[in-house]
Amino acid sequence: MTAYRPCLALAGAALLGGLAGACQPKAAAPAPVAAATPAPVAVPPDGPGCGPRIARTQAVVDSDVATGNLNQPVGARFSADLARASAACAAGREGEALSLLAAAKARFGYP
Repeated sequence: MTAYRPCLALAGAALLGGLAGACQPKAAAPAPVAAATPAPVAVPPDGPGCGPRIARTQAVVDSDVATGNLNQPVGARFSADLARASAACAAGREGEALSLLAAAKARFGYP
């Protein structure tokens, strides 16, 4: 019978060691790495005339595309509309340019 007692003692120690290891705190999971978001585009201030208004709207569209608030294909269509407004503005047709700007902003839901 004495031959079994050391084996029982070793088995008990191994069991307690295993249970004690189960109570050890686990290493903390690594913190998630945030994806780098592009910096928003600087928006120029409003000014008189159609040129600054169109430029400001284009800057907002560029910023929204860069930050993912507007998807790229929609941003491209909006920019094409703004290019038409800008061409009218450059040709001296301010009323037409402002009308095209207002239509583009309404079409894409911009105030």
